[in-house]
Amino acid sequence: MTIGLITEPSHETRVSLLAEAVATLTKKGITVLVEKDAGEKAFCTNSDYEKAGAQVTDRNNVLKSAQILLAIHPPPSQELETLQSTAVLVGVYQPLFNVDQMKTWAAKGVTTFSLDMLPRTTRAQAMDVLSSQANIAGYKAVLTAADNYVRYFPMFMTAAGSIAPAKVLILGAGVAGLQAVATAKRLGAVVEVFDTRPAVKEEVMSLGAKFIEVEGAADASKGGGYAVEQSEEYKQKQQQRIADSIAKADIVITTAQIPGKKAPILITEQMIDAMRNGSVIIDIAAATGGNTPFTRNNETVRHNGVSIVGNSNLPATMPSDASKLYGKNVLNFLQLIITKEGEMNLNWQDDLVKGSCITHGSEIVHERVK
Repeated sequence: MTIGLITEPSHETRVSLLAEAVATLTKKGITVLVEKDAGEKAFCTNSDYEKAGAQVTDRNNVLKSAQILLAIHPPPSQELETLQSTAVLVGVYQPLFNVDQMKTWAAKGVTTFSLDMLPRTTRAQAMDVLSSQANIAGYKAVLTAADNYVRYFPMFMTAAGSIAPAKVLILGAGVAGLQAVATAKRLGAVVEVFDTRPAVKEEVMSLGAKFIEVEGAADASKGGGYAVEQSEEYKQKQQQRIADSIAKADIVITTAQIPGKKAPILITEQMIDAMRNGSVIIDIAAATGGNTPFTRNNETVRHNGVSIVGNSNLPATMPSDASKLYGKNVLNFLQLIITKEGEMNLNWQDDLVKGSCITHGSEIVHERVK
């Protein structure tokens, strides 16, 4: 069995496996080929990989030799021609949002596993890349907000006068949102949280934040752990409650995304106009359009004195730990498709294997993507 590891696009600092994860594979007799300098931005050198038992080589050799190719982001389509006909691609490809690309990959005969499509079950937690990376995103969202905010986060009482604590509003209490709550509280902010799922109220309050409730939310249990569409009546009530809180907030962190659809607009132009000068919005949903009408991915936009920071790849700002956690997720997933003897075994009876496979046998096999 040969596993290949390639360098990610220029905007990405993470890598699929660090040297410590590679060592786990090589000890099992698996050959690991690493593209030269693939881990440099994650502070993992070619020498580190070689000490772990990997072979450092050029990209073309990795592509043509790998039976399993690890790439967080989609490799260029023309490079797929270099892959073996039975090669397997593993990464995070947002297939519901990139359907045309999945059609192209299917036509080329590539077998693709997208780890962001893993069923949200207890058994899948050890390979849940969305959660491991969202944890980092929530943490860095607050630090990014503090860096862009023109005032203090905590309350200060000094001889020169008193400073009131920053008021932080977090939209979405998933993994990223909860980590943002914990981080903002540690920095001394007053925190409010909105989420369509009443079930997360207890978690939010246990972290010391206030939970904003809106009645009439759709049953989130039907979403398989993901966000679900809400009724128009609920959206109107939701917007009014959010508007009331935003008018008082200094920092807003938004995390709302719906798989396969454009991110919902939760913060309107009127809401932003009601915020005071120097306020900051951190939009983690920027890659799928963002939760404000002004969000641009990988850019900071100023509107009426409010800074709107669009960044959906905050984990890449902490490449070492982000790669470590992502790599552990990948190792756990590989155990499902590689036998103890180091042979490929695509067990289609396994709900996690089947649930994360997007293309196989020259067709799209995932029902939701299809």
